[in-house]
Parts: sequence; C-alpha cells; structure tokens
Amino acid sequence: MAQKATKVQAARNAASLNRLHLISLAVNGVFLLVNFLLSSRNLYLWLIFALPSLAIELWFERSARPSFNPDGTVRRAGEDLEAKGLTEWMWDITYWTWGCIGLATVLGNRAWWAWALIPAYSAWLAWTTFSGARSGLQGLGGASQDAAPGGVSAAGQSKRQAKMEKREKGGQRVAYR
Repeated sequence: MAQKATKVQAARNAASLNRLHLISLAVNGVFLLVNFLLSSRNLYLWLIFALPSLAIELWFERSARPSFNPDGTVRRAGEDLEAKGLTEWMWDITYWTWGCIGLATVLGNRAWWAWALIPAYSAWLAWTTFSGARSGLQGLGGASQDAAPGGVSAAGQSKRQAKMEKREKGGQRVAYR
C-alpha cells in the first residue's frame, strides 16, 4: 500500500487525459466531417477558436500525464487535474470551446460569437474579485467615526447605554402584554 495516493492520482489523471483526448477528437472530427460533407464552415475561425483548447490539452498532457518506472511503479503522478484555480479555469475554457464548436457545427459560422463570452466572464470575475477585496479592505482603517475602540461612543457611553437612552427617549418602545 505504499504511495497509494500517488497511484490513485496517476490512475485518475490517465483516465481524465484519455477522456479529454477522445472528446476533443470527437467534437473536432464531427465539425470537420460536417464541414467537408454537408455545408462549409469557416475553417479559419475554427482554427483560431480551437487553438486555446488544443493548447490547454497539450499543457494538460505535458503536466499531468503520469510516468512509470520500468518495473511498473509510479515515478511521477503528474499535476492534479482536479485542482482549483487556474486548472479549473482551463477546464472551463476547454468545455466552453467544445460547446462553441458544437454550436458552430449545428448553427453555422455565427455561433462563433458565443466564444466572446469567455473574455466577458473573465472580466466580470476579475471585477467582482477586485471590488470584493476593495470593500473588504475598507474596514481595516480602524474603528468607525462615532465609536471609540472599546465599544464606547464619543459621548463616553457604551453601546448598551446608548441603546437604553434611545429607548427611553421613544426611539424604541417595548410593549408588554
């Protein structure tokens, strides 16, 4: 049972890479088959928009393909293809590109415009991340203006005392039955 995690990751990576190559071959093969047999599609657009997916596929093959010693033991399991972050984003681009190729196969050359959603989604993701970080950093400037660091307001009262005084002045009334 030595290196069980390495063996499991190597098997998982090999299966994922084989599946990736088969799906890519099927999607691109059907596109080319439809292009040459039924109606012509723009091959230049296909090449331009399929290149990122093919480059990602090559990157995954290089970085995640496990290597084995001559005796069959795992030498290197490869990078984890289920990792979060950049790897997840590259899978998203691959899936979206396959979807766009499928749409272009069925609907024609105008379906390539769907690929423009990838940069739009990336810009939206970057903006929400930046604005979330910016709003999170605004509170680091210290305590608010009307309360001092110990929970004491500028008038020398604690928050509890200020609430009680507000209740007494009629701001909040407690109704008893």
